Amino acid sequence: MIFETKRLLIRKLQVVDIESFYELESNPKVLQYATGEPKNLEESKEDLDQLIIRYDNKENDFFIYAIERKSDKEFIGTVALVKDEEGNDEIGYRFIEKYWGKGYATELCEGLIEYCKSIGIKKLIGCVADVNVASAKILKRFNFVAIEKFISEDIGLPETKYELILR
Repeated sequence: MIFETKRLLIRKLQVVDIESFYELESNPKVLQYATGEPKNLEESKEDLDQLIIRYDNKENDFFIYAIERKSDKEFIGTVALVKDEEGNDEIGYRFIEKYWGKGYATELCEGLIEYCKSIGIKKLIGCVADVNVASAKILKRFNFVAIEKFISEDIGLPETKYELILR
C-alpha cells in the first residue's frame, strides 16, 4: 500500500488489474483531457507491464498507482506522481467513467497531498485542460494556485498549470 483515505486504497498496479485498466485506458471520455489515444487490449497490457516494471527501477520518477475502493476491492482508476520536464512533482488522476461524480477525486487529492507531505515533497504541480472544470475546481479547493496558462502540445487545448507549496 502507498497510502489510503477513508474509502480508497492506493497501491502498486498488478497484472491482475488488466481488465479494469483496459476499461480506463480504452474510454475516449476518460482520455479526452489527457495525453494519448484510447488503447486496445494489447496496448493496455503493454502499458500496464511497463508501469509495473518501473516500480523496481531505482532511477524511476514516473509512478502510476492503482486506486482501489476499500469496500469491495474494486479498481476504479489510477493516480500519477511524476516528474515534469522541469523536475517538479506533478500529480494527475483518472477514474473509470462509472465512478465519476462520487467524490473520489476530491478524497484522493486530499490523501495525495498528505502523502506527498509525508515523503518530503515541497511543491506539487497539476496541469488541467481549461474545459475540465471539475478537476480545476478540486485543485483550487486544496489551494493550488494558477501559475501559467498555455496550449497543450499533446492535446492542443488551453491548459492551466497549478502549483501548491507544501508546508
